Amino acid sequence: MAMKDAEPVVAKAGAERRRFRRVKVDTPGRLFIPSDSREARCTVSDLSPGGAAITCEIIPDAGTPVVLYVDNFGRFEGTVVRRDGYGFGLSFVSTPSKRERTAEQLTLFMNKTLVDDSVLRRHERSSQKGFAKFTRADGQIVQCEVMDISVGGVSLKTEIKPPIGEFVLIAQIAGRVARHHGDGIGIEFVGQDKVQEAAHHINLVRL
Repeated sequence: MAMKDAEPVVAKAGAERRRFRRVKVDTPGRLFIPSDSREARCTVSDLSPGGAAITCEIIPDAGTPVVLYVDNFGRFEGTVVRRDGYGFGLSFVSTPSKRERTAEQLTLFMNKTLVDDSVLRRHERSSQKGFAKFTRADGQIVQCEVMDISVGGVSLKTEIKPPIGEFVLIAQIAGRVARHHGDGIGIEFVGQDKVQEAAHHINLVRL
């Protein structure tokens, strides 16, 4: 009965992880542990509306409530859910509106990451269009335009349309071509564990 009762909980946790896609940020932060008033600087290696991965000199025990301040993202309350030799993972306790706001912030962060500043400087009048580039599986670098972006993926305007399923890298973010549309392609971002796999296919780590 215990195993059966746990199944819905496990399924829900899996759905939460899929819904709250992690984004690599490498952003400074500050950690505060209310139970003993300890405080330390830290680095947030990846962030999602549902949690974060932290590197810090203080590694709290699993289950410890903490407060995390992330530069440019704000304040989060959460609980330590796992720890390793270098840091730990947090699960946030957030309202739906806070999660939505974090998703918006991450989308803006990713948009700035994807956009090629050098191209924007050459197209100042069209800077809002978001010129970028992506690297195909054969190493070809393709200039494109960001039409729409979310935490889960990006829609690009491009004349070159790689086959659906092909791995690409865009600003070191691994993705897979998910669809073709009239103006270009839609790319679905894949998890951080797929970055090396994508880089292997592409043979390039940086755009």
